[in-house]
Amino acid sequence: MKSIDSNHAVGSQNIEGYSLGLSQDLMLGNRQAVSSWMKADVNCGGDSLVSRTLQAKGSEVNEFDLDPPKVLVVDDHAASRMTAVALLGMEGYEVIEADRGSIVLGLVTQKQPDLILLDVMMPGMDGFEVCQLLKQDEQTRLIPVIFITALNDRRSRIRGIEVGADDFLTKPFDRVELAARVKSLVRQKRLNEDLDHAEQVLFSIAMSIESRDPNTGNHCERLVKLGQVFGEYLNLSRYQIRDLRWGGYLHDIGKVGIPDAVLLKTGKLTPEDWQIMQQHVLIGEKICQPLRSMRGVIPIIRHHHERWDGSGYPDRLKGNDIPYLAQVFQLIDIYDALTSERPYKRAFTSAEALSVMLEETDSGWRNPRLMQQFAEFIPSYQNREF
Repeated sequence: MKSIDSNHAVGSQNIEGYSLGLSQDLMLGNRQAVSSWMKADVNCGGDSLVSRTLQAKGSEVNEFDLDPPKVLVVDDHAASRMTAVALLGMEGYEVIEADRGSIVLGLVTQKQPDLILLDVMMPGMDGFEVCQLLKQDEQTRLIPVIFITALNDRRSRIRGIEVGADDFLTKPFDRVELAARVKSLVRQKRLNEDLDHAEQVLFSIAMSIESRDPNTGNHCERLVKLGQVFGEYLNLSRYQIRDLRWGGYLHDIGKVGIPDAVLLKTGKLTPEDWQIMQQHVLIGEKICQPLRSMRGVIPIIRHHHERWDGSGYPDRLKGNDIPYLAQVFQLIDIYDALTSERPYKRAFTSAEALSVMLEETDSGWRNPRLMQQFAEFIPSYQNREF
């Protein structure tokens, strides 16, 4: 039992329960503004909704899509609301209206708008509360919100920034400015959606890998939880902790390219088998490389099998040449592997696992200072309630 680190893990990782969402891939193209607009009914329910959809005749808002982008206009002042509706309709958008904040969340769920034009001051639920609720919800956080404010209303703008507003427009509307801001934010929203979907595809791949080997249990979920708490203990930044959490799900995603004959082999791996197995870190790096959001996770994927003395793989990095997050991650990965039951081993106690890891550190495999921090952290982690 010299080492049961990730070198002995022939299983894949689990991301059960990870919510996958699918929606259309949409790209905003050029459009031609026209001076006429048409009126059609929208079945949205609720007396406060002025049930109307406006779209310019012959206007081609999106040359790639059959359906134009949807904009929800929320304003309790009819004249102001009608002005925005008319201008957006002339630009070719599908426009949905609401005259109070309390019905917005239901409308967003039902109609799934691409952008919300939101008045600040409304009776009952004001624009700030509506925006805050939208930005806190995983399903609606990517929808851009443009606040409608009075000229030089500095206080509202500051409050709007605090609750997550994406932009501001002042009354009265300038048609060119309104069109430009809406177009820009709708395009950005769809680019963000594309990125979000690409990330979810990666997580779904990781899920499929885990299904090939049920023996690892909830390994990934445990790594995510342990990475969160140990990252906080080390005072890592929010983004570093996020990368540790994502690393928990994705660190072995490259095993999708390893043949089952090697990945699921119950006996000892031959030197040829081991050479094939080591390729999973390079495959995983290539899978995640195209996404900018994965820049912090890629060092974990590639280097979580490196060793402090340079005897690891794939690059035989030594000491602090190993990316710091990869050093942190390999500790939580090894600890979980040691303390979990596997077909080839019983679950070690925490004390036994730390003893093995400290012995490996003395042999030159781990960062001594970081290992000491981990050993000091584990007792407090075990005493936490989850």
